[in-house]
Amino acid sequence: MTAMAPVRTSAQTLAQKLIARASGRDSVSVGEIVTCEVDMAMFHDSSGPRRLKPMLEELGAQIWDRSRVVLVMDHYVPERDDDSRRIVRIARDWARDQQLPHVYDSQGICHVVVPQHGHIRPGMLCVGGDSHSPTGGAFGAYMFGIGSTEMLGVMVTGEIWLRVPETIRMWWDGALPAGVTAKDMMLHMIGRFGMNGGRYQAVEFCGPGVMALSMQERMTLSNMSAELGAQAGLIAPDATTSAFLAEAGVPQVDTAPWFTDGDADFTHHLFDAATLEPHVAAPHSPANAHGVSRYLGTRVDVAYIGACTGAKLEDLRAAAQVLRGHKVATGVRLIVAPASLRDQEQAREEGVLQALMEAGAELFPTACGACSGYGDPMGDDITVISTTARNFKGRMGSATAQVYLGSPYTVAAAALRGRVTDPREVLA
Repeated sequence: MTAMAPVRTSAQTLAQKLIARASGRDSVSVGEIVTCEVDMAMFHDSSGPRRLKPMLEELGAQIWDRSRVVLVMDHYVPERDDDSRRIVRIARDWARDQQLPHVYDSQGICHVVVPQHGHIRPGMLCVGGDSHSPTGGAFGAYMFGIGSTEMLGVMVTGEIWLRVPETIRMWWDGALPAGVTAKDMMLHMIGRFGMNGGRYQAVEFCGPGVMALSMQERMTLSNMSAELGAQAGLIAPDATTSAFLAEAGVPQVDTAPWFTDGDADFTHHLFDAATLEPHVAAPHSPANAHGVSRYLGTRVDVAYIGACTGAKLEDLRAAAQVLRGHKVATGVRLIVAPASLRDQEQAREEGVLQALMEAGAELFPTACGACSGYGDPMGDDITVISTTARNFKGRMGSATAQVYLGSPYTVAAAALRGRVTDPREVLA
């Protein structure tokens, strides 16, 4: 891996092109503050109506364009107590009163459900009421997370201002070996650059190693750009993007304009996908990431396959590839919480879900669940290995739980052996 100094020109990065379109300009310069029109605003039951409703009522304001708003109930479902029932009821009642046309109730995690329904397309500028909203960048859209006060401004005006960011390009040569995934790529980058490595800039993932990835794997990269500290995590759209969107009901998209000019101004980092090994992040930060060999033999009590970074269809397939025909180790609890109902049903049709259940997995609802400390939080003094994006102290439950992060292959291998294992050994 090497780093190259920025090239100074007037050409445009992908981030600049996306922001320029949204601001009605031909081009923008790094450091400029511009006002952009928002193409789509997404929020969920935790970040949305319970906060936006009273603020809108106090202002006497209306939503600028209901057709551009997407609401997903994914954090407090299924309702388990009076507080969660209250929060979800507020969201459902408000969605009905506002006659919102795009509401996904208990269909899965917002960062997976929204693109599966074709709401994010190349060229768009989108905002989301969740820190992992950069997931949308996998589709060649500029998407980032905002807080409730900023979302209020978007709801009323349909606009948001931002400072045009610098671009950091993560170029991956080669192709990933079997048993190594986009999650491992991300853990490697976070371990190398830290959780402030993106410095609130636009990170663009590119090169043969990235473009060979499926859309769901690309979504993992863009999603976890948040763990790099980036505002956006972008991937130039191509035929893979178009094919995914066609299946989502978006038959025609224009991918041609959305790329970084070769002589644009960016910082460039080089990686070799072919030499990457599976990675694991130790408690209590994704930045504590190293090759799996450092943690071999670490005993685990719970293996959690869930969240927007680790329970999409392809993630479930990867776990099943490790576990099919086997049983999880005695004393290990394997939890599987698919990222969306659509992915869960397809996994069921393919026999993937059956393989996981026969191995001893407990099937949990398609929701954020334990990733956000809800549902069945992790208990005291246990060791967890998880496909989630974060392992901060107390995030998944008890502050005394030790949470490691890994890919679905790595988590499944740990469930099988009862300890952290290189999944390539099992697959071989």
